[in-house]
Amino acid sequence: MSKNLYLDINVLQTVPSSNINRDDTGAPKTAFYGGVMRARVSSQSWKRATRKAFAEDGAEIGTRTLKVPQLLAEKLMELDSSLSQEEADKMAAAALGTAGIKVKKDNVTGALLMVSKGQIEGLAKYVLAGEELDKKEAKKNLLQGNSLDLALFGRMVADNPELNVDASAQVAHAISTHEIIPEYDYFTALDDLQGKEQSGAALIQTTQYDSATLYRYANVNMGELAHNLDGKDAVEGAVTFVKDFALSMPTGKQNSFANKTVPSYLMVTVRDDTPVNLVSAFEQPATARDGKGYLENSVNKLEAEFVDTQAFVDAPLATLVAGKFDTKIGEKEDNLNDLLDKLRDVLKKAVEDEDLNN
Repeated sequence: MSKNLYLDINVLQTVPSSNINRDDTGAPKTAFYGGVMRARVSSQSWKRATRKAFAEDGAEIGTRTLKVPQLLAEKLMELDSSLSQEEADKMAAAALGTAGIKVKKDNVTGALLMVSKGQIEGLAKYVLAGEELDKKEAKKNLLQGNSLDLALFGRMVADNPELNVDASAQVAHAISTHEIIPEYDYFTALDDLQGKEQSGAALIQTTQYDSATLYRYANVNMGELAHNLDGKDAVEGAVTFVKDFALSMPTGKQNSFANKTVPSYLMVTVRDDTPVNLVSAFEQPATARDGKGYLENSVNKLEAEFVDTQAFVDAPLATLVAGKFDTKIGEKEDNLNDLLDKLRDVLKKAVEDEDLNN
């Protein structure tokens, strides 16, 4: 690939009273930025929500688990019905050990490990081929056949860094475009069988929540994604990521707050120099003007920052926008599907121009 090719995803989304991502005390996560407190949702939380959306979309996703030896043993027995559980467990442990992954006595790995279905099947077929186990070949089967989430978000293997997969996507912590003040909900629960002569609640508690207009950002290195997908369609993978990142939401306390909203503004850029996170638009917090809330001002600040960054970086190859507001910086699409169709065309042309798959 002669040049870089990056995809930037910028989302503005209002979320009402909610607690979608909690800290260790049960309170919504926060961050100080620009000298004021912001609502925050961790990147890990939104990546998990995106992975779940991939599965609902029919995309293959990997499994992150301590039980990789058990998955491999099950696949061995599926491919060779003559194997006993004990035999399959021993073969699985030997294969993983050869690849550099330690298997503990209770038949689990020492740390969570992400694997794809293709990697488990490939390693099982290699073991059943009857050849003497070889570290290079065992490792090879765990480095090909990545699922979409593994190709995007990568894998870190403490036991054997040679099995690491470099992430092709970066996801920022979402923060509110404005200052927030955490609030408390006082609630009680009554005992349905409580006698008439009894009074008082059976339970008294409080829960914290906040409301915010969130700025969300992620990027994709298209060259790295193509490498990680090993011949699979990187363009379709990137388009799926844009869709499911935009539409997904972490599910923390969702039954209590019913806070599932959709984005109000989506900007996707294709660049050939460097990814650009536009969060600096909100270092000076957005304000709610003339009773219009934070959203319109946030959109204006984001687009102004987009223009200002071009003093330091090249103009994008393409800038696509969808949402309820007119745009001054790119091509406005009527809806998300139209944006995705246009993005697919732009990426296909860029991939051909950059010879991305070679």
